[in-house]
Amino acid sequence: MDELHHECGIAAIYHLPHEYPSRLAPKAGPEQVSRLMPRMLLDLQNRGQLAAGFATYNPSREKLLDTYKQIGGVIEAFRLNHQAKYDSIMREHSGHAAIGHVRYATCGATDKSYAQPFERHHGCKWKWFTFAFNGQLSNFAELRDQLLTQTDYHLTRNIDTEVIMHYLSYELSHWGDERPDLVQVFRNLTRKFDGAYNLVFLNGMGDMVILRDPHGFRPLCYAQDGPLFAAASESVPLLNLGFREVQSLAPGEMILISQGEIRRERFAPEVRRAHCFFEWIYFANVASTLDERSVYLTRAALGQELARQELALNRVPLDEDTIVVPVPDTGKAAADAMAYALGLPSVEGLIRNRYVGRTFIEGQNRAERVQLKYTPLREVLASKRVLLIEDTIVRSTTMKTLLHDLRERGGAREVHVRVACPPIIAPCFYGIDMSTVQELFAPKFMKGSRITEEEQNEMAEALGADSLFYLPVEAVSRCIGLDSKQLCRACLTGDYPTQTGKKLYELSLLHDCAGTSNGRTYELPSVVSRRAPKPVAPGVER
Repeated sequence: MDELHHECGIAAIYHLPHEYPSRLAPKAGPEQVSRLMPRMLLDLQNRGQLAAGFATYNPSREKLLDTYKQIGGVIEAFRLNHQAKYDSIMREHSGHAAIGHVRYATCGATDKSYAQPFERHHGCKWKWFTFAFNGQLSNFAELRDQLLTQTDYHLTRNIDTEVIMHYLSYELSHWGDERPDLVQVFRNLTRKFDGAYNLVFLNGMGDMVILRDPHGFRPLCYAQDGPLFAAASESVPLLNLGFREVQSLAPGEMILISQGEIRRERFAPEVRRAHCFFEWIYFANVASTLDERSVYLTRAALGQELARQELALNRVPLDEDTIVVPVPDTGKAAADAMAYALGLPSVEGLIRNRYVGRTFIEGQNRAERVQLKYTPLREVLASKRVLLIEDTIVRSTTMKTLLHDLRERGGAREVHVRVACPPIIAPCFYGIDMSTVQELFAPKFMKGSRITEEEQNEMAEALGADSLFYLPVEAVSRCIGLDSKQLCRACLTGDYPTQTGKKLYELSLLHDCAGTSNGRTYELPSVVSRRAPKPVAPGVER
């Protein structure tokens, strides 16, 4: 993988004020339920490693809401390797409700002020709130500009999280001295927002909201055991706490906890569902189940599709000199299933170093980054014909270096790349850090709606592989087990589920043709040189 990153992960936990017990709640009492949050965030660490934080509610302390966040992974941020400091953090922020966040930045700086949750202080308890956000508002620039036209508004950070905070504050202000109907508040907001936005929200009254955007781009799971309620971006944090029945919140629905009661409400009308297929292929924990679809079984099905394609191609001898090697870690399930179907060994010819810090890696050049992360096993690879299984190729930078190392350091005789995903031809404006056409590998080669064998041969030569084959687009929905109309496959097809997404894609194509792609698409000027050629999307016949 070219180190593709997700916007974030969110979590929430609440001990309702009921007398009947929960087998999962801390024995120390409801006010200690916030201690479960770091554990939940550890299980979401795959979704963000730059920062972590939580906010807690406790009506028994002066600071009804209190937010703690730090740069680094969960272990670093919460000082889990220093018992005394960890205990101090937990004591100071004890509460019977908490929301949490792990961050990877598709935008914004990496300093502490960008970490979430964001808290807005106010003397009125229901106007005092904290929230965390997973996704990306594709109409962020438009919302920001509208906000800045209002009298005396100012943004300290150029990110959609702060824009959401101000719009939320503005909606709450309309209620005057009356306690707001939070369902109506978020119903009003969704009319303004375009894109992916899962939210966890907590206010000074102890009200909590768990919300999934109307298209359902990002997954959001929840569970309840007696008075203990929890929610998270994936099912694994809930299962590891001991919840037995984990459900997925439907797109356009929210869970509201208010005045000791919990209810599920629809805040937005039903629209086209657009679950991001990348969640199953790459982002989510392999042990998670999202929208009743297993991540592991999906990746295994992708491997079986690769095996069927390999048998149909009949280009590589499937003999004792051929081995299947996954690019760790997300390629392993597909590689194992493919190897089993082909009767070949699936071996770990690449070992990933899981103990090199992200900051240290980013300080190196491209080749050094790959060598720090992956060690080819010469004893396994030498003189072998390798079927290298990758989950996807986005920018190709990592793959080129990896192929070179497999030959030079590993001694592989041949390396044939098989990609458990179709070609990525278009940017993402819903929370994945690939926002321009220019940065993508496949569009430089593709001329039509389907990739040809000739184009794949050209790609293989550019990468330094002996051969390269992708899965077809229709394999994605087949393997996930969802109709293609319920998936967001915009980066595979150029068909975006929201209006702003479509506009941004057109803008990205224009800038790519003009050679002016520099920065995120929604930050680029909307007018390019009149001499720029008419853009043609990959997937459209020239």
